[in-house]
Amino acid sequence: MGILPESDRPRIFKKYKCRQIFRCCCVPVGACGEIAKEISAAFKAGSIVTDVGSVKAAVVRDVGGHIPQGVYFIPGHPIAGTEQSGPASGFADLFVKRWCVLTPLPDSNASAVTRLKNFWHACGSEVDLMTPEHHDLVLAITSHLPHLIAYNTVATAADLEEVTDSEVIKYSAGGFRDFTRIAASDPTMWRDVFLNNREAVLEMLGRFSEDLSALQRAIRWGDGETLFNLFTRAREVRRNIIAAGQETATIAASPAATGIRVRRNGRCDTWSDISSEAGRAGLR
Repeated sequence: MGILPESDRPRIFKKYKCRQIFRCCCVPVGACGEIAKEISAAFKAGSIVTDVGSVKAAVVRDVGGHIPQGVYFIPGHPIAGTEQSGPASGFADLFVKRWCVLTPLPDSNASAVTRLKNFWHACGSEVDLMTPEHHDLVLAITSHLPHLIAYNTVATAADLEEVTDSEVIKYSAGGFRDFTRIAASDPTMWRDVFLNNREAVLEMLGRFSEDLSALQRAIRWGDGETLFNLFTRAREVRRNIIAAGQETATIAASPAATGIRVRRNGRCDTWSDISSEAGRAGLR
């Protein structure tokens, strides 16, 4: 695709302290196994193979059997991005101050794990380690369930006979617009996520349904105290996310997500350029 010219690879590998060949499988999780099977002959001893999928146990299951002896397979998941897909949707600070979760296997080579951590640190990410199963449970509630709710909310609004499509668009409030942004994510990718993390998603969905029923009862019986207490707790979670520097809504909705450039002082800069300078000036 011409994204990383061969002439630039030695410099990139040196910068990321990853001297061996580094291969990253950036496809929907449902395709990882087949892709690994097709390209496994190209894996060289001492190289690192990783991925960026939002499900880890299924990737371990589907890819692990295609990894040759002497090749280091370390699954990974950078928790970053927008609803846009593909290489053209990337931007310079995509991974800056975002978490990347690595899920090494029990027999993973410690030196290879360190090199992969160095790679993600060089991209600006914070790195955490956990088991594939725990990763899938955590992401089921922080990412997968919210996407499922967004898809369903937008679909429900579109199916309402009492409300026309034009009214859904014309009178969309901020919350609904946030749902539509999430629901604009790639359908193939998210189909594979739900099918490959079904147990964790169904567990979180069951818990969510129980809590939603409690809210339904509170509204029906006019229990304002229950509503107020839950909303207060939820607001505190939001404030903690902002305090931890993990706010991404502004980035997702910003011109960086669409490649818009801004003319400033006689030259044309990307939104990332301006955003980075604002951050250095303490204006974020």
